[in-house]
Amino acid sequence: MSLDKHIEKVLFSDEAIAERVAQLGSEITSQFSGDSEPPVFVGVATGACLFLADLVRRIDLPISIDYIRADSYASGTVSSGSPRISFDLKLDITNKHVFLVEDIVDTGNTLSCLIEHLKLKKASSVSVCTLLDKPSRRKVHFKLVGDGKFYSGFECPDEFVVGYGMDFAEQYRNLSYVGVLKPECYM
Repeated sequence: MSLDKHIEKVLFSDEAIAERVAQLGSEITSQFSGDSEPPVFVGVATGACLFLADLVRRIDLPISIDYIRADSYASGTVSSGSPRISFDLKLDITNKHVFLVEDIVDTGNTLSCLIEHLKLKKASSVSVCTLLDKPSRRKVHFKLVGDGKFYSGFECPDEFVVGYGMDFAEQYRNLSYVGVLKPECYM
C-alpha cells in the first residue's frame, strides 16, 4: 500500500525542502561563524529528526547535537495544550547558545515550554529553527532567550500535515515531502 494515496496534496516537495534547508544552514553558519563557543543543536524528537539531520549537514561550524522530547499530541490531530517533557537533554547547556530545532510551530505551547526549560538549564541564548510555522494557530507568543533568533523554513497553512518527520499516529514520517493528510485517514 502506497502512503502517497493518503495525501490530499503536496505542500512542500522534497526539492523545495532541500533548497530551503540549504538556505537556513547558510544563514545560521554566517550569523554564528564568529562565536567562540560551539552552539548546541537540540532536535525535538521525534518529528524534527529528518529536518535536524539535513540542517546540521548544511552548517559549517563546530556544533554539538542532542535531543529532547515533549509530548503534546499523542495520537490526535490537535495539541493537548499541556506539553510535558518526557526525555531530557544529555548535554550540559550552561552558558551555551542553543538552537531548538522543531518540525512545526503551531499553537506555541510546546515551544514556550521548551524554551523555558532550556532557560532554567542556564542556556545563554535560545534560537529556534522550525521547518514549518503556523502563525494562524498561535495561542502562546514565546519569548526567545538572550540574543536568540527565530528561523522558519516555510509558513504553513492551517491544515493537518504529515511527512518529512511529521506524523499521524506514528505513521507517514518517512515521506520525503510535506503533504496534507486526507481527512478520512484520521477521522
